Amino acid sequence: MGWSTRQLAELAGTSLRTVRHYHDVGLLPEPERGSNNYKQYGVAHLVRLLQIKRLTDLGFSLPQIAEMGDANEHPEAALRALDNELAATIERLQRARVELQLLLRHAPPTDLPPELALAAAEAHLTGADRGMVTVLSRLLTGDQLDAYADLIRAGEPTEVDREFDDLPADADPETRRDLAERMVPRIRQLLAEHPGMRELDLPPQRAAQTIGVAMRDLYNPAQLDVMRLIGLAMKTDRGDTHA
Repeated sequence: MGWSTRQLAELAGTSLRTVRHYHDVGLLPEPERGSNNYKQYGVAHLVRLLQIKRLTDLGFSLPQIAEMGDANEHPEAALRALDNELAATIERLQRARVELQLLLRHAPPTDLPPELALAAAEAHLTGADRGMVTVLSRLLTGDQLDAYADLIRAGEPTEVDREFDDLPADADPETRRDLAERMVPRIRQLLAEHPGMRELDLPPQRAAQTIGVAMRDLYNPAQLDVMRLIGLAMKTDRGDTHA
């Protein structure tokens, strides 16, 4: 007399459903049936079931286990491949823990990458500026994110910044031009202190379209005109005379 399906599952520390699933996908061979028409499992079935369980516990998928076959020795390449996958998973989880600790300590925004989250939280940005940071976080990568975070930290709001934030949509042209002229020196200073921001390598078409949509959504017409005037002044600095 062999073991029943339930007894086999209990011996292996698994469930009836799991044993039946392994039969369905071809990992565990069906046993012969006894005279009473009940399945009768033997030691070979228990060994194979324990083998499958061990490999799944290590992280192998069922298709990977099927490729290995039921030999006691498994291909070194498969083991090394899994080891590399686990190392990558551990690294990802460690990064996630660092981000969680950052959230617990400083409560930074959760919609921003860690390179920008803490800087944005410390900068006390306006709603519009915060939205712009979120959009740019989807366009920047690597060192670009670090450079932008440094710029955010350095950009302590000045009186002229507050004037821009409070600028009404119907501000007259003279007010806009005067504000732009007074903002340019500060922007020049920030770019001089953070040259990495001059070298951002963004896909031109995608970046222009994305930033354009964001700016029109976040800033009022007068603010957009001020930024246009600032842009013209910065082009003059670069010697670019084409508007």
